[in-house]
Parts: sequence; structure tokens; C-alpha cells
Amino acid sequence: MSAASTTGAQAWMERLAKALAQLDAECDPGELSRRVVDAAQTQFGMPGVRLWRLHDGTPAVWQQAGALSEADAALIRHAVSGSPAGKSDGGRWVCALPGDGAPASALEIATGGPLDEATQNVLQLYGRYAGVALASSERRGAMAELQGIIEVTKSLNSTIDLAELINIILRLASRQTGAKRATVFLVDKERQEIWSLVGLGLEQQEIRMPINQGLAGWVATHGQTVNIGDAYQDSRFDRAADQKTGFVTRSVLCHPIRNNNEEIVGVLQLLNKNTGAFNAGDQAFLEAISLHAALALENARMHRAMLAQERLERDLALARSIQSSLLPDAPPQLSEFEIGVFHRPTQMVGGDYYDFLMLDQDTLLTVVADVEGKGVASALMMSNLQAMLHTLVGHLHSLERLVEAINNLMASEGRQRKFMSMFVAMLDRRHRGLHYINAGHVPPVVVRANGETESLREGGMVIGVIPGQSYSRGFLRLEKGDVILACTDGITEAMNREGDEYGLERLTKAVTKYRQREADEIIKGVLSEVDEFSRGGTHEDDRVVLILKVA
Repeated sequence: MSAASTTGAQAWMERLAKALAQLDAECDPGELSRRVVDAAQTQFGMPGVRLWRLHDGTPAVWQQAGALSEADAALIRHAVSGSPAGKSDGGRWVCALPGDGAPASALEIATGGPLDEATQNVLQLYGRYAGVALASSERRGAMAELQGIIEVTKSLNSTIDLAELINIILRLASRQTGAKRATVFLVDKERQEIWSLVGLGLEQQEIRMPINQGLAGWVATHGQTVNIGDAYQDSRFDRAADQKTGFVTRSVLCHPIRNNNEEIVGVLQLLNKNTGAFNAGDQAFLEAISLHAALALENARMHRAMLAQERLERDLALARSIQSSLLPDAPPQLSEFEIGVFHRPTQMVGGDYYDFLMLDQDTLLTVVADVEGKGVASALMMSNLQAMLHTLVGHLHSLERLVEAINNLMASEGRQRKFMSMFVAMLDRRHRGLHYINAGHVPPVVVRANGETESLREGGMVIGVIPGQSYSRGFLRLEKGDVILACTDGITEAMNREGDEYGLERLTKAVTKYRQREADEIIKGVLSEVDEFSRGGTHEDDRVVLILKVA
């Protein structure tokens, strides 16, 4: 060997030593793969370097540096199939990297021209060491992945708080894969949305989007993992989040979270791996923790729903207590009349309302009203009516003006979405006279002492639909033994199993049947017949029954 050849060989060996010094087998596989291509380019002065590996049986670029032309597929297949020596086409050189078992990775170097045998030998040595270092790193990575899975399993069983649980999943997944941002999206089937309670790197803000939007939505819909190196080249990627936050998404790994029934309950999305694109190991890790995460999320969601239900029940119990305080504790005691009342909401709170107000010692104002629907919204309307009635009654002494004012106030409210029916009456104790207005309400039944019947219909349309409505007053002279029953449609619209309503005719017959009894006993008799009729029926509504009997 000539002195020049010896000097050249020594120079290449020095380059090799410097290149190998950069390959720290303690690095994770992603970082080490980047160092392999960087060291090959910088220390050997090559125009470009690619590192290949098999992905689902097909050679794919793992890392690259510098400028390279389109790959020679035949050369790459030759290398990853296990060729023991490097092969060159004159402008590039490719060799297999040894690993655990059959080679699955290869090093491609753009040489810019033919390489002599000595240079090829040096590159061959570099490739062998790089392959051993990568295999060692991946073995350690596999052990770290196993330890990560064990840690995830333990951590997921440590809490049933949904927010804390999702933070645990994101923290562990990000640390294991080297992702800069991570989000768990939960699937809301009823709303056809995916939503995140928290996101690592997103200042824990909630995100909601249609289930068919973006990469996470695509994964939630199709149930397939998405792993892409450049998000902006994928038509499924939604750039709106980046535009809003200023973050630039590059690599993305989205994986469906399935429960025991193979139902997709969420999506785990990772963004911007520190060392480039997410790899098969990252996907395998997410696959391994998916079921554990799904079970933990289901338990946490059930716990969260249970807490929410408990809070709702407490709130409704408080609302019921408040609503009950708005209704009279008991009807007034009058020597000339017996008064009885019954009230039962179908839910914790309802929209049926009754009230008694003594305008003076001889005049009693009584009201029975029914707000459309039932539940909390109707209960709020009922409380609104109670406040208006108690405010207006001291200023408006005309029954017509009182009802018209209530209608105008209700109809003029911009957010008003409900209407109500109302029966309001002024009882003149001295003259046994009843002045009344029926505003679209169930007509009260009047049963005279001699058994004759009539109904009270004079008035106008329901309250709260059209402002400026006029209402007319009806009048009734009462005699000893006469009975008036006013109720809400929870009585008359009670249905049997065939779908027939109880109706006004049956109600009139029931009041006639029990008219000789005291007021409270008449109510019991009527309710007994309504319950018997509607047993097995499906319709349930709030109920108010008010009895006025002349003593």
C-alpha cells in the first residue's frame, strides 16, 4: 500500500471514529436515527443520507439529511432484504443495517460519484455499528414501552376524576412518544361531536367540534389510526386550530380508543414528535394502552355523570322547596265557604300554580294557572307569574285590567317561549257572588246543590301569546251547597291505557257524585277516580285541584 493510500485510509478511519462518537446507544430510537444520518453526512462529507426501515412490510424513510434524488427502489429492496454487503450504482451507496434477526433497515448515501473499496469498507463498518446501536436502543425502547404500559395501567387505576385521568393519559403518552402536544377527544354520540376536557399544551381549554371534522373526527368516525409526517399535506387536516392559536402542526398520530365492546369512546391525538414523524413503536404503545384508557374513561365518565346527577337532584330539591314556599301553606278559613286544594308536580318542580289573596275582609282573589310544559322552565315561569300577580293586585282593582296587564307583561318579554292558561276569580263573601275570567283554562265545573251543572268559560285567550288582548268578566251567583271545582289539565287529560282522556264530562259526574261531602273529601274522591281511570296509561302531567263549596 502506498503512503498516499495509507494516509487516505487513516483519514477515513478518523472520520469513522468521529461519526461513531456521535452515536449514543442510550438515546431513544428516534433521536439515535437522526444522529445516524447527521453523522454520516457531516463526518463523511456526503451530499445526502437516508435511513430506511420496514413499515408494514414496505420500506419507508425513517430519517434523512441533505439533498437526495428519488430513491432507487431496487437498491432499497436489495438492502432491507438482508444483503450482507453494500451496493452502489455509481452515484449512491446502500447497505443493510444489522439488527435483532433479519435486517429491517438500510442506510442510503448519496455519494456524488463512485466510491473506492476502502471508503466502502469504512461505510460498511459505520453501517454495522449504527445497526447494532439502533437495535440496542430499540430493545431499551421496548423495555421502556413495557414499563410505560405498566405505569399507565397503574396510573389509570389511581383516580376516577375525569379531568385528572385525561391529564394522566396525556402526560404519559407524550413522555413515551416525545409528542409536544396531546389531546384526548371524547365521543358524544347524542350531539354527534367530539370534545376535549383538557389538552396537554393547550392551556386546558375545552374544544368541541363535529364528529366528522378534522383528523381526530375522521379517526372517531372510521376507527382507523392516522400517522402522517406533514399534516398540511393531508386534506383531512383542519387548519383552523393552528390559525387560532399560532401553533404549527407537523407530524400527527391519532389513535381510536375502544372499549370492551369495540365501540369508539374517544381519540388520542399526539402532535409534533420531537424527533420527526411518529413511528410504529409509538402506534404500538397507543394500541397497548387503548383498552386500559377506555375502561378508565368509562368509569370516570360514569362517576362524573353520577356527581352531576347528585348535584342536579340537590338543586331540584332546593328548587322544589323554594317553589313550595311560593304556594300557600293552606287555603284560607272562611265561615261561609269550604276551600280545599291539592297540588302534585310530576317532576321535582312544575308549572301548575294556585294562590289565594285576601283583597279585603270580604273579598278573596283565587287563581289556578297552568304554564305550558313541565319541569324547571315551567317552574320559573310559574314563579314569574306569582311575582307579577302579587305586585299588580295592589294597584289594579279591575279583574279585567289585572289579567290584561299580566298578559302584556308575559307577551312582551323577548325571551318568553311559553304561554299559560289561567282561571282567576274574585269571591264576594257578603253577596255570595263570584266574578271570574277564564284565560284559555280548563273550564271549572259548577255543580249546584240540586245537581244541576255548568262550566265557567267566559274570558279570553291564553296568557302570553299576543300583547294587547282584551278579556271579559263572567259572574256567578252562589247558593248554599253549590260546589266549584277548578283544576289543571293534568286531571282532564289523564289517559287510560287505550289513550282515552278522562275529560270534562267524567270530571263533572265525579264532582256531582261527591258533592255532599266536605271540600277535602270531594278532592279525594275525584282523585281516586282519576287514578283508577288512568292506571296503566302513559300520560302524566302536573296536577292542581281546587274546591270551593258554599257552606
